[in-house]
Formats: sequence, C-alpha cells, structure tokens
Amino acid sequence: MADRKRRRKRSSAVVLLNGLLSLLVLAMLAVGGVFVYGVHIFYEPGPKDADAPFLVERGSNLSTTQTRLAEQGFVADGAIEPLVFNLATRILGSRAAKLLPGQYMIPAHASMASILEIITETKPQEFFVNVVPGETSWEVAEMLNNAGQNLSGDPVTPPREGTLLAARHDFFPGDTRQSVLDAMSKAQTDKLAEIWAAHDPAIEDVIKTPEQLVVMASLVEKETGVETERAQVASVFINRLRKKMRLQTDPSVIYGITLGKGKLERGLTTADLKAKTPYNTYQIDGLPPGPIANPGEAAMLAVAHPAATNYLYFVAKTADPSDGHLFAATYAEHRKNVALYRQAVKQSEADAEKDTLEQQQASEAGDATQ
Repeated sequence: MADRKRRRKRSSAVVLLNGLLSLLVLAMLAVGGVFVYGVHIFYEPGPKDADAPFLVERGSNLSTTQTRLAEQGFVADGAIEPLVFNLATRILGSRAAKLLPGQYMIPAHASMASILEIITETKPQEFFVNVVPGETSWEVAEMLNNAGQNLSGDPVTPPREGTLLAARHDFFPGDTRQSVLDAMSKAQTDKLAEIWAAHDPAIEDVIKTPEQLVVMASLVEKETGVETERAQVASVFINRLRKKMRLQTDPSVIYGITLGKGKLERGLTTADLKAKTPYNTYQIDGLPPGPIANPGEAAMLAVAHPAATNYLYFVAKTADPSDGHLFAATYAEHRKNVALYRQAVKQSEADAEKDTLEQQQASEAGDATQ
C-alpha cells in the first residue's frame, strides 16, 4: 500500500512539473511571439505615402514625440505601437536621448526604426534668413514678411535704417517675424558696441559716435563690394570730411530718391544730382542724416580702422563693380582715372555734371591741379 501511495505522489509531481514546464514553454513562446511581432512593427514600412516634414518641438520628449508622430500619420496609431516605440528607446538608451528640437524631413513609408534614427542621430533642417550687407531695412522686412518663410505672427514694419546686422540669422520653425527682427537688432547693437570699443581714436575728429560710424559704413558698403578696398574707400570719405569736401557718393543720392524701397531702375540724371535732398551728398555738407543701408561687419570695421592714405577721389575701373576702383590724391590724377573709366563706359549727361561738381569741390579744397 505504501509503495502505491509513493508511486501516486511521484506521478502527481511529474504531472505538475510537466504542467509547469508546459506553461513556461507556452509563456516563452508567447513572449517570443510578442517580441517578434514588436520587431516587425518597429521595422515595417510606415503609413505615410510621401516625404513630409516633422517638427520636434522645443521641450518635447520621446513619448510626446511618438504621440505626435501617430497624430500626423508617420506611424500607425494602435495600442501596441507606443509600447514598441518606448521599449525601443529604452533599449537604445543614450542614443535615443539625443533628441534635438527642430524640423526633420521624413521619407515616405519610413519605419519606426528609421524615424527614431533620423530624429536622434541627424541634425534638424536649418532655418535662417540672410541679411546681405547693403540691404535696406525695407528689403529685410519684405523678406521676413514673405509667406514662404517658416515664420509666424503679424507682418513687421521696417525698422530704422542701419539697425540690423547684415549677417545670417538662424531661427526655429514657427518663430515670430518680430522675434527674428528683434534678434537682428540686438545682434547689430552688440556688434556695433564691440567695434566702437576698439575703434581707432584718430577718426574721432570726424566720426564722433557709433551712429555716425554706421552712417559712414553704409556708404562704404554701397560703394564697393571688393573686400580689399573697403578701408581705402573709408579713408577717402574721412579725408574729404577733414577737408570740408562734400562726399559726392552716388548711392546716397539714390537712397534720397528711393528711400531704400527697391532699386532705382534707371541711371542718375543731372536733375537728380542738383536736387536738394537730405541724402544728396553732391549738395549737402558732411554725412547724410542717417544710414542708407544695413552695413556688414567688414564695412563697419573699415570705418573704425581706415587705411592711412591721402586719397580724396576714387572712380570705378569699369562698369563691372567686381573690378574695383582707381584711387587718387589729386584732382589731376583723378581726371586721368576718370578718362580711363570713360574709355570703358559711355559718358552720360549726369557724368558730365559730376565732373563739374567734382572740379568745384577740388577748387574749394585748394586743389589747383587740373
């Protein structure tokens, strides 16, 4: 009897053990099946049928990002997808912690794995506006107000001329136009303070304030785009101011006509040169009342540290601005340079008027060379 009881106990234990082993195997198969299914979901093509931008907003984490991916149709919006996404980020660990705010271009049918790689291992798209040295504040405002920019908010009005730094300005998609404009203004204020703090004290007899430096720099900016000439052009203007000679620069005359609102689609005329406008430097003494553009850092530095020259005149070498200018210390030398320019460019009525006005200024400055 005792043997029978022991055999029954052993038999029951074996049955129980077999049952437990079977449950364990089934559980392992279930877990394995879930894992395989999760891997399949993680790597299967996504539902989005076209390339599309996706914005990782500031302050987002991977959980909120997954929710937005589902809302925008980049990944399937099911019950298990968030679990798979979150589990994958845990497995990937530190790599998935590199989530950077910004906009990413997600390819059509990108898998969850591909999307996660894109938003954690690649740089977001760059968004910026580029203020070209010499652009006016009106032109910058027009650029910011363009509907094609990834900016928000009401249209901006042009700020005071010369108050924006001519440089690249990065922004985050959806930033307001006004915030970008404010950043440009602050950048100019900071840069001007830096340049003025280190300016050559020798210019202070004619350039007495940072604001006057910007005015002069805007003239230099519009007169030449040749990097090596800026300091020389600045020296011409400063030398003329010291001799009480008028600056006689065409870009300021043009600004007096357009006020920076677009290009003057014609050449200057004799009437333009004779017109009594605040910006006509053929008619007014000293600097114009304000900048005629937003100068770049290089032009401001050229005024802060002009070349040491005795030049009083310059004229373009050819009709191509990239060819630069010819500089002269005397009016006689300048006339020879003008003759060379005339050989390359047909003289207009306005050019003849310039010759007359330049000769007058030379005589008033005591330059008897003809």
